[in-house]
Amino acid sequence: MNAARKKATRTAATLGLAGLAFATLGFAAARGSKQPPAPDPASQAARIQRGAYLVTIGGCNDCHTPWKMGPHGPEQDMSRMLSGHPESFKMPAAPSHEGTPWMMTAAATNTAWAGPWGVSFTANLTPDEDTGIGSWSEEIFMNTLRTGKHWGQGRPILPPMPWFNYGKMSDDDLRSVYAYLRSIPPVHNRVPLPIPPGGPEPDVAEVWK
Repeated sequence: MNAARKKATRTAATLGLAGLAFATLGFAAARGSKQPPAPDPASQAARIQRGAYLVTIGGCNDCHTPWKMGPHGPEQDMSRMLSGHPESFKMPAAPSHEGTPWMMTAAATNTAWAGPWGVSFTANLTPDEDTGIGSWSEEIFMNTLRTGKHWGQGRPILPPMPWFNYGKMSDDDLRSVYAYLRSIPPVHNRVPLPIPPGGPEPDVAEVWK
C-alpha cells in the first residue's frame, strides 16, 4: 500500500509541474502576442492641432491653395484648400524674362510659377490616395522635406517651394504637419507635371524617375 501511495503521489506531482509549465508558457505567449497600445486620441489631437498651426504660420496655403477673386480682391479658395494647381486651369506658354529685370511670373491662382527653372506647379497636399499625398508614409514626407527631392529620392523640388526652410523643422514638428495634412478633406486634383526651360511638357517617366 505504501509503495502504491508513493507512486500515486509522484505521478500527481509530475502532472502538477507539467500543468504549471504549460500555464507559464501560455502566459508568456500571450504577453508576446499582445498588440501595442493604440495612440492616445488626446495626444494625436494635440499633434494635429500643432500641425495646423505650423501650416498656417508657414504660409502653406499661400501657394498650395488656389486663389480666386473675391469681393475685396484676391483671396484663397478654401473649398480647394491645399489641393495645389487646379488641373482644369490650363496655362499658356510661359512669358520670357530674357533681357528684363523680372525673374519669375506667377499665375492668377498663385499655383503655377515660371522662371529660369521652367514652369513649376504647386503640389496637392491633401490626403487623396491617387492625386495627393494619401499614399505617402510619414517617413517619405519627412525625407522629401529634408532632401528637397520627391519621395526623398526623386526629382528636385522646384522654386518657389522653400523646402530648405521647412526641412529644418524638428522631427516632432514635421510629424505634426504630416498628421494635420492627413486629417484634412481629400481633394481629387491631378496637378500637372513641371515643364523644363524652353520645352514642352516632358514625358512622365522622365520627370518622375
